[in-house]
Amino acid sequence: MTECDTRHDESEGFHRQGSVSSQQDLVQWENASVETCTVISLLGYGLEIIHVRRDAYREHCRLRTARANGTITTIITGSKAGGGELTRFLESDIDIMFVRNNFVCLEDCVSADKFPREITVFRSYSRMSYPGHCRLLLERRGTTTDWNVTDALCDDGHGHELLSSDLFLHNCRKCKFMKGIVQHDRSGPSMPNTLSVTLHTDIVDAFLYHCPSILSKWAARPRHWPLPDVVQQVVSLGAVLTPVGFKGSEHQHVEWRVCFNAGEIELISNLNDTQTKLYVLLKMIKNDVLHARKKEVSSYTMKNIVLWMAENNPQASFHTKSILQWLHEALDALRVALITLELPYYMIPERNLMATSGLDEEQQRTWISTITDMLHEGPRVILRLPKIRQCIVAHPEPFRWYSGRRIELELLWLMRMNIVSICRDENWKIDDTDAIVQALDRRINEVVTDVCVRMRMEGSRVINAPAIFYRILMENVNDDQ
Repeated sequence: MTECDTRHDESEGFHRQGSVSSQQDLVQWENASVETCTVISLLGYGLEIIHVRRDAYREHCRLRTARANGTITTIITGSKAGGGELTRFLESDIDIMFVRNNFVCLEDCVSADKFPREITVFRSYSRMSYPGHCRLLLERRGTTTDWNVTDALCDDGHGHELLSSDLFLHNCRKCKFMKGIVQHDRSGPSMPNTLSVTLHTDIVDAFLYHCPSILSKWAARPRHWPLPDVVQQVVSLGAVLTPVGFKGSEHQHVEWRVCFNAGEIELISNLNDTQTKLYVLLKMIKNDVLHARKKEVSSYTMKNIVLWMAENNPQASFHTKSILQWLHEALDALRVALITLELPYYMIPERNLMATSGLDEEQQRTWISTITDMLHEGPRVILRLPKIRQCIVAHPEPFRWYSGRRIELELLWLMRMNIVSICRDENWKIDDTDAIVQALDRRINEVVTDVCVRMRMEGSRVINAPAIFYRILMENVNDDQ
């Protein structure tokens, strides 16, 4: 770790623990922490459901990759990275990355000779680009190619061909989508779309990037976490380049961003239970307290704070009784990031995640003030989160009953998602006669019917079963419809 990195960590409180002034305060913090962890598990973020989600999403990626016959590797990223443990099925957009295997991008130190002739090779050029970004020079045309790549090549003014990220993404948007999919405006490197009104996905096309110098620098940092074998696994997973430049750069239209999606999935999977729940709490604060809508503060911001905290502190200090003290530390780190507009990217600390946040002064002042107030509230800060507050004041038996039905419904739907992937034909039509699909659909209908009946008995104005089905998967059903 460089002197700059160490100075940053110390200034942002990644090494300090808690704000407890007496033994009585400590007991209060610990009791509230234990109760908070219990509630978060009941909301669907316990270890068991996490492992099931992880397995289901990894299997889904494996099935989609196999269907592409080796040309494309599918990775589910974003909030569902690491197996989707941090969001329920329809709770947030599904971020899908398609890594094109007929193309590869290389750092200067990597030889192109080790790759088959059918693969097109690009050489990264990072000088004059912001850290974590680069331009791509065509080095070798492969025997297999793709029109939306070749049509995105442009002259750099010195007789070399550059791959334009803007042109590439523009070409990708011309590709035909499945019937019923509605495309939306570009968002960074992604192509947002909606299927059947409720299923929102962000699709990112990417290229493999061999960058051993970047990864070896990350691996060499002194750390408490993760374990050495996990560090080596992250290094082996490599990186990808996504089609988006640094905002404001004169070369933005031909720049690409370095990402470590597969490695970050592995890192998130290796967080312990308390660290995972801390990330869940921070995402709730981002959505329900800060109400960040334009990504000035994103889930990715929160993820990086958690990763830095995990790396710089002993694992044993993250336990059920300490989660609210760590939430206090994380909020303090976020407050400093908002004040200084600096937060180093976990994989490449030279890249400042706040550099392009687009945060205006009024919003900055408001959020700093809000977080400062939260830091003064002690354990009661948790009551600012609607989902947590509603669970605490709810009657235990109905809440546990509904929580069990919602988790069962999600597990059934995840199973159906992967079975359907196997049962689709070449036109993506589902074989509705499949016995497993029919059995899953029957049980799904039974669970939804049970919830509808109970809601009617308790006086809720239920519109229809399909509406309840989507509401269950998206949010808690705790108010009249």
